[in-house]
Amino acid sequence: MNLPLGLLRFLLLLPALPAGAAGGAAGVSESGMIHVPAGNYAPLLRTPKDPATVSVAAFLLDERPVTNAEFLTFVTAEPKWRRSAISPLFADASYLGHWAGDLAPGPNAPADAPVVRVSWFAARAYARWAGKRLPTTAEWEFTAGAGYTRPDGKNDEQLNRDLYAWLARPVPAVLPAAGRGRPNFYGVRDLHGLVWEWVEDFNTAMVTGESRGDTGLERDLFCGAGSIGAKDTTDYAAFMRQALRSSLKANNTTTSLGFRCARDLPQKPFQP
Repeated sequence: MNLPLGLLRFLLLLPALPAGAAGGAAGVSESGMIHVPAGNYAPLLRTPKDPATVSVAAFLLDERPVTNAEFLTFVTAEPKWRRSAISPLFADASYLGHWAGDLAPGPNAPADAPVVRVSWFAARAYARWAGKRLPTTAEWEFTAGAGYTRPDGKNDEQLNRDLYAWLARPVPAVLPAAGRGRPNFYGVRDLHGLVWEWVEDFNTAMVTGESRGDTGLERDLFCGAGSIGAKDTTDYAAFMRQALRSSLKANNTTTSLGFRCARDLPQKPFQP
């Protein structure tokens, strides 16, 4: 098979990947995914009629965000998701705008850096191609709520310092490598401090029921007075994530918005 010269040069620079980690449903392995135990997520905003917490089933979550190298493998296999071919219905004009070409990420998109400037449609397509899915808001927030050394990170001073230092910094022109951040209690890295991340139900302004299929949404809450029903009005970072998600359209792309994938745990066979 003759590879484009730009792609060949890029692949030669890649670090060695474990078997099956390069992507594609046939090659997917559990390597690189973290088992997140079941628990309860307290939504940032809720009405008096809503339960205080949402149950989150145990699931698998990528240890780090998807990288340029991994997304390159995807667009190589799936040409319709390349920058020059994608429909404007599925991505705006800045889709992969920092890449040098369709199959040549170039110096502004290092192989091991998180892929950004990807739409929700593209992130979802990658996840399905890889035999995975995007995490729900409840799953992502539940996992991100952990501290470095305990499952509840609310009073983790070091985590809060790292988080708010990141929020105060401008987005660098070239993002650092994914997966080098300090792991949280569950072993997941870079949920804070690297990029924002797409979730499956990003446009669900409020989770009010079971995290996989909520239809009872109080959309009128998301106005200037939306913080009245907040569980914690001091959680500035959570409000930032909420504001970002509620402002996005599925074809939007930004310089600091990437994603990671999740997967349901295998069902245990029934034992009569």
